[in-house]
Amino acid sequence: RCLLKMVKGNIIVPEDILSFCCNGLQGSTSPPRAREPGEREEAPGAMASPSPARNPTEVQMSQLVLPCHTNHRGELSTGQLLKWIDTAACLSAERHASCPCVTASMDDIYFEHTISVGQVVNIKAKVNRAFNSSMEVGIQVSYEDLCSGKHCSICKAYATFVAQGPLGSKVRLEPLTPQTEEEKIEYSIAAERRRMRLVHKDTLKDLLTHSPQETELETRDGSGAVPAERTRVESVELVLPPHANHQGNTFGGQIMAWMENVATIAASRLCHAHPTLRAIEMFHFRGPSQVGDRLVLKAIVNNAFKNSMEVGVSAEAYGQEMSTSRRHINSAFMTFVVLDQEGQPRTLPMVAPEPGDGERRYREASARKKIRLDRKYVVSCKQTEVPLSVPWDQSNKVYLSYNNVSALKMLVAKANWVLAREKEKVRMYTLEEDKFLSFRIEMSVCIPAGRAFSLLSNLRRRHEWDSHYMSAELVQKVDDDDMIYHVVSRKLRHENKPQDFVILASRRKPCSKGDPYVVAFRSVTLPTHPARAEFTRGETLCSGFCIWPESEERSKVAYYNQAMPGYLNYVTTNVAGLSSDICSTFEACEKFLLKNKDDLISRLQD
Repeated sequence: RCLLKMVKGNIIVPEDILSFCCNGLQGSTSPPRAREPGEREEAPGAMASPSPARNPTEVQMSQLVLPCHTNHRGELSTGQLLKWIDTAACLSAERHASCPCVTASMDDIYFEHTISVGQVVNIKAKVNRAFNSSMEVGIQVSYEDLCSGKHCSICKAYATFVAQGPLGSKVRLEPLTPQTEEEKIEYSIAAERRRMRLVHKDTLKDLLTHSPQETELETRDGSGAVPAERTRVESVELVLPPHANHQGNTFGGQIMAWMENVATIAASRLCHAHPTLRAIEMFHFRGPSQVGDRLVLKAIVNNAFKNSMEVGVSAEAYGQEMSTSRRHINSAFMTFVVLDQEGQPRTLPMVAPEPGDGERRYREASARKKIRLDRKYVVSCKQTEVPLSVPWDQSNKVYLSYNNVSALKMLVAKANWVLAREKEKVRMYTLEEDKFLSFRIEMSVCIPAGRAFSLLSNLRRRHEWDSHYMSAELVQKVDDDDMIYHVVSRKLRHENKPQDFVILASRRKPCSKGDPYVVAFRSVTLPTHPARAEFTRGETLCSGFCIWPESEERSKVAYYNQAMPGYLNYVTTNVAGLSSDICSTFEACEKFLLKNKDDLISRLQD
């Protein structure tokens, strides 16, 4: 059909054909067809009502798994899957940027299932948020069994792409406007994920600094430890045109596939079996490589735990001349397991690291395992699955802060808020979900947003307007944006002693125009502040303030709270109109803000 149209004088752009191939299997529309002479345009809605508008950056790709895509077990090679993921994500990024884009980084990927030959891989990618010259692309991967009709999730990933202009110059991106509730949530939390990426290396350094310096080799029943040097792999690849994108740069997915290949060989040399890749840690591309480059890929097992092992992989590029200095392209850390016939992880041999760098890699692998667990069970879990008072320590501070702010942003982005009460300038909304009753209370205040942000983020002053607070002691200043308080509240009517809380307060200034100032609260556990007999230890899952500038001198201030069971009676009494305590407290908050808006200390905090 395309050739027929070209004969008739209508040119089909190659990018449109590629887009059609990626989306056609999912039922998306094909490229616009040029009308024949005398053909009339159909009236909108003449044949069927239009379906809801889809995100213009969304790309859907479906791939049938063929024998050439699989390993010896007839399962899809993870390297091939990474190539498809990167391709779909790149197409999505370029739809928004309208210019070439390159992969800058990829967040943690956890592979939940393997995919067999004959099954279909469905990949959906769309831009969650665009920053100045970079954007976050969210990717969802699932498989479909054509015979049984079964669908199953494989993994979820977040990739960062950078838009490039002529000669590799950066391109300023247009902002993205989210439409659906899901898109608004992803848009809001994307800023927190970006913040977490920027401090990723510092988190590892802090953990290693605060942990013992001695290398402790694990003792395990069975044979002796395998020298790590025996698992070392080095391989070289020549970058050919099929490995490159339309700019002549090597596809990020192709580099990841080559890295996965050498990592699998290294893991096999330790266990003398065929390993399965379970996770890839967050990594960054440090520079491009081009057609004609030689890529040297190196891998070694850094550490073997009881049922899993970490393999470190690096990629370096050099030109045709051997004298050319090598360029470090990428480093990644991959976690492998070996499954038995029942699909359960087998016990692995121990690793004996080499003195010096080997011992350093061994210790770093242990630190990364802890960080991976923190990220997986604090960041990746649904809010209802996260324990309330998560123990706070130096290694998980970034992820607890992320969870604190993202939980509040998810609550703010919910679409089904219902106006429950209105008292003068104060409006109270409720949101009923399966397990929670949440409320939001808001008003417009004649105060600059930044000033209100400074005043409301200081819990030591909350007793000045909130009669429920007796005191708030600053226990630890984590950094400029995160602080831990010990809060004592007054007794509720049905309680016989006061409540106390250990609260992490996380504050964020707007990332871009239109974002609110955010002050988020959640409970944490500190060994220095255990539960005491004179108090009832309380917990807060998700609460905090969002402040939107309405003008230079006026702001909309909103307080959100996901009510805990012990707090429900108090909330429902106010929602039903049997009490005005919450509204009165918020009116006192307004008086506090107006009274202190010109306060010198607040200005200095701004």
